[in-house]
Amino acid sequence: MNLVSLSIDSIQVGHPLPFVLRGADGALLAKKGYVVRSREELDLMVGRGRQLCVDTDESGESYRAYLAQLQRMLIADTSLGQIAAMKMSAAEDPVARERGRAVPDWPELQLRATQLLRTPPTVDFAGRFQPLLEELARHCENTPDATLLALVYLSAQEARMYSATHAMLVSCVCMVVAREMFRWPDARVHVLGSAALTMNIGMSELQDQLAQQSHPLTSQQIAAIEAHSIRSEELLRSLGVADPVWLEAVRCHHHRTPGPLAGKSEAQQMARLIQRADVFGARLAPRAARLPMPVTAAMQASYYDEQQQVDEAGASLVKTLGVYPPGSFVRLASKEVGVVIRRGVTATTPRVAVLTNRDGMPTGEPIPRDTGLPPWKITGVIASRDVRVTLPLERLLALA
Repeated sequence: MNLVSLSIDSIQVGHPLPFVLRGADGALLAKKGYVVRSREELDLMVGRGRQLCVDTDESGESYRAYLAQLQRMLIADTSLGQIAAMKMSAAEDPVARERGRAVPDWPELQLRATQLLRTPPTVDFAGRFQPLLEELARHCENTPDATLLALVYLSAQEARMYSATHAMLVSCVCMVVAREMFRWPDARVHVLGSAALTMNIGMSELQDQLAQQSHPLTSQQIAAIEAHSIRSEELLRSLGVADPVWLEAVRCHHHRTPGPLAGKSEAQQMARLIQRADVFGARLAPRAARLPMPVTAAMQASYYDEQQQVDEAGASLVKTLGVYPPGSFVRLASKEVGVVIRRGVTATTPRVAVLTNRDGMPTGEPIPRDTGLPPWKITGVIASRDVRVTLPLERLLALA
């Protein structure tokens, strides 16, 4: 057992318990689903000298959802009174909440991925990793444009949780390309997504530190970066990962191996696609020491290999996502500025939601444009920091 104490105020009266309630000695106080009828009933339990506890090995998802909500409230500077009033309830189960929600909670996914990759649990890693990977895979298959929009948009802004956001972007890009361009079977796409999501698990905390570091790398940091592929593979083995293709793809994801994919093993093909998507995603993200690259430059960096030849995996990425992938900010021939919300018929004609008019004034409500039509042809890209209008991600996703 791994018992964690609970405040009596975190138990919601009149609702089924989403976890087994235990005492500090592990004794059963109430089964999962039991309805605590009154505060007096809780007071009676505590009055017997019992400390209310939850076994995280037994009820881990509900407890982690509670912590995730608490962390979000702290980041948002929520008042202490509101935080104290927060309840742990069945509604906080992430799987149940996802089933009833049309739009994913991307900030929550960022938190879950950050917690999992920074401090991977030594017990039941697969039990926490697989639900996250399966959720991302489901979004990639059902709503690929909205998924790309969310992750490209977040990657251009996120520095605090860079490692997890970047890993999710690379994983989803790889899964979309593998499914739509290569027509890989689901099982193979699943392994590819797993490898991409865990490629940097051996240095996740360091990655987040480096994203906010303005001074040059130290010799220790350089050594850690150079060894992180091997470290990630070793860590995954210790966490119970035994799939040889997954492990080899992680170990080789920084190898510079240009050339046709047909001459590579299954794991090497995955590693090359991960490497190209990694290049793309890394150039989109801001750092304390540099500004993010324009999306077209990030695409170009993945399109050409180390010998400045067209790379098969990189070209497949560009063909699948488009020259202007969802989440990119662009300028139109009309002098309007908007954000790409969906891929189009060709790589250069996506659907765009206009945010500012030709005079640079906000449009109020986003205006959809088909960039395949001459008046709204894309003439260039805009850095997100130069866009005068900021729309919540939820509103953009509703358009996608």
